[in-house]
Amino acid sequence: MARTPSNMLPIGTTAPDFTLMDSISKNELSLQELKGEKGTVIMFICNHCPFVIHVNEEIVRIANDYRVHGFNLIAISSNDIINYPQDAPDLMWKTARSNHYTFPYLYDETQEVAKAYDAACTPDFYLFDESLALIYRGQLDDSRPGNGIPVNGRDLREALDAVLRNTQVSTLQKPSIGCNIKWK
Repeated sequence: MARTPSNMLPIGTTAPDFTLMDSISKNELSLQELKGEKGTVIMFICNHCPFVIHVNEEIVRIANDYRVHGFNLIAISSNDIINYPQDAPDLMWKTARSNHYTFPYLYDETQEVAKAYDAACTPDFYLFDESLALIYRGQLDDSRPGNGIPVNGRDLREALDAVLRNTQVSTLQKPSIGCNIKWK
C-alpha cells in the first residue's frame, strides 16, 4: 500500500473554483453553489483506496455533525478511471449510497481540479473559511489502516471547532497520508 503525503497548499490560498458532475445527482455542481455559510471542507477521495475506506464512517459523521453549524463537505474523485475502473462515476454513486454520504461526490474527469488544489493523495482534506480562504489542510487524524489508532477525525474536527469558537486554527497541521491520486 503506497503512502503518499499531502502537498500542503499554502494557508490563505483561495479555493480554486470548479464545476463538476455529481455522481449522486448526475447534476453539474459548482463550488459557489456548494460552499458552506461558515466554511467548506473539500476532500479528495476515491472508492478503492484503503486509507479512504478506513475513514469513510468518520467523514460521514463529520458531515452530519457540522452541517448544522453551517459547514458543507464536498468529496471529489480525480482518479484515472481507464486504469482504475473501480473509481468510475457509476461506482462512485454506489460507494456514496452504501456509505450513506450526505454530501456531493464529484467526478474530476480532467483532473484539473486536483491539480489546482495541488492534491496528492486520497484522502486529502482542505478547510476553507466563509470567504473560501484556506485555513486547514492535511490529515483527518493520526489513524491509518493497521496502526491501531482509532479513527476520530480529531485534526479536522479541531479546525472546524476553532472556526465555531471564532479562534485561530492551529498552524500545527500534519499532511494526510494515503494512496497517490491516479494520474492519467
